[in-house]
Amino acid sequence: MKSLIKTVALVVVLAAPVASFAQSAQPLTRAEVKAQLKQIEQAGYNPAVAENANYPADIQAAEARIATQNAIAQSDTTGYGSAATGSSQAGTPAPAK
Repeated sequence: MKSLIKTVALVVVLAAPVASFAQSAQPLTRAEVKAQLKQIEQAGYNPAVAENANYPADIQAAEARIATQNAIAQSDTTGYGSAATGSSQAGTPAPAK
């Protein structure tokens, strides 16, 4: 009986850290939500004129425009163009001695 109590206590002690890391994703802050709403409205979605029948299509179209803009903005941020392919060699081989 004592070994069962020790085993249960050990399992509880070892499971506590695992449970504390269960929610690693933090919820959005109020500022982040406001920024997202502003971005959606700038993409063409207007909640004041949205009809219930068109709501899903309107919001999805605005989100698609935002995703396209984000993809374009992140596609080439280096300013150096695409990666070079191929190889070249210059010069002559060293003379054999």
